[in-house]
Amino acid sequence: MYKYDNFDQAIVDARVEEFRDQVRRRLSGEMTEDQFKPLRLMNGLYLQLHAYMLRVAVPYGTLDSRQMHVLAHIARKYDRGYGHFTTRQNIQYNWIKLEECADLLAELAQVEMHAIQTSGNCIRNISSDQYAGADPDEVADPRPWAELLRQWSTFHPEFSYLPRKFKIAVIASPEDRAAMRLHDIGIELVKQDGVLGGRVFVGGGMGRTPMIAPEINPFVKADDLLSYVEACLRVYNRYGRRDNIYKARIKILVHEIGADEYRRQVAEEFAHVKTLGIDPPLAEFDRISAFFAPPAFETVSDDIDRSDPDFAVWLDQNVKPHKQAGYAIVNISLKPIGGIPGDATSDQIDLMADLATDYSFDELRVTHAQNIVLPHVKKSDLYALW
Repeated sequence: MYKYDNFDQAIVDARVEEFRDQVRRRLSGEMTEDQFKPLRLMNGLYLQLHAYMLRVAVPYGTLDSRQMHVLAHIARKYDRGYGHFTTRQNIQYNWIKLEECADLLAELAQVEMHAIQTSGNCIRNISSDQYAGADPDEVADPRPWAELLRQWSTFHPEFSYLPRKFKIAVIASPEDRAAMRLHDIGIELVKQDGVLGGRVFVGGGMGRTPMIAPEINPFVKADDLLSYVEACLRVYNRYGRRDNIYKARIKILVHEIGADEYRRQVAEEFAHVKTLGIDPPLAEFDRISAFFAPPAFETVSDDIDRSDPDFAVWLDQNVKPHKQAGYAIVNISLKPIGGIPGDATSDQIDLMADLATDYSFDELRVTHAQNIVLPHVKKSDLYALW
């Protein structure tokens, strides 16, 4: 998984201290709630009926056990002992005290996490397939592309105040496990004549007017994807409705002008954007990709003893095929009967972190369906894990 460099860490640390000062001014009365609202929203902080809610980003749903343990610690120290994993692969805390929020963010920063742009009219957390890097059918690992988009979109000066919130998903498998076409932009990595690129869908969304995104371009070469996404955003930022919050999403723009006209405008804008040289050099993409190299898989047995009938049921429902022989993908359900989907206590979060350490190369994923995945488990360990 991606590791912060000095620039990443400096940016997140500086943002924590900036927000600490903003909170101080709000609590002292130097800043009104109306003045504070856009600042807190850009740091993932909502004001609800009884307390503040903080949404923490889990980029493309990937995290390690160290980060998972800190999420459990935050649930104990700053909330009421639980967190809520969301359909955007994030985690939310619902009982946050404003005066403690900067300290909470500082603790997140120590493990390369933050709440930047998890709310507000900006590009939100980039989501992806929870089986990325393990799925036998994917054409490439989509997470380097998701990470590239994360870095490009964080504090992007042109897109900090969009007409409305904006969500992007990247997948690389024919099976869409990220609800990619319900996003403002959905990208499916594909190969055409051996060349990697992306099918680009624009204008999906849920809410009061759910829409499935139409295909805007059947194939954009991988080298051009960042410029093409920038062109898609520019057309929206220029023409998206700002006079009516219920008609401000890009899905409304695409619906009203039509997919063909939107496609034409994006192509025109793309031709201009390509002259700006914003696509990263190959060396930078290779640097990012190196963080997503496969773990040190062993040569292990592919056999599973299904003699325990309860274990066999669990295998059929919770375990999926892996691209590496002798390994499997394991889903941990956060959907208890009669419970709230996505909720987990601090003890459960700690336990899942320990399971990742013991059984899954220290890696976990948050899913679009609000569950947790251990992506790389030896088949010989499945019974013990169960």
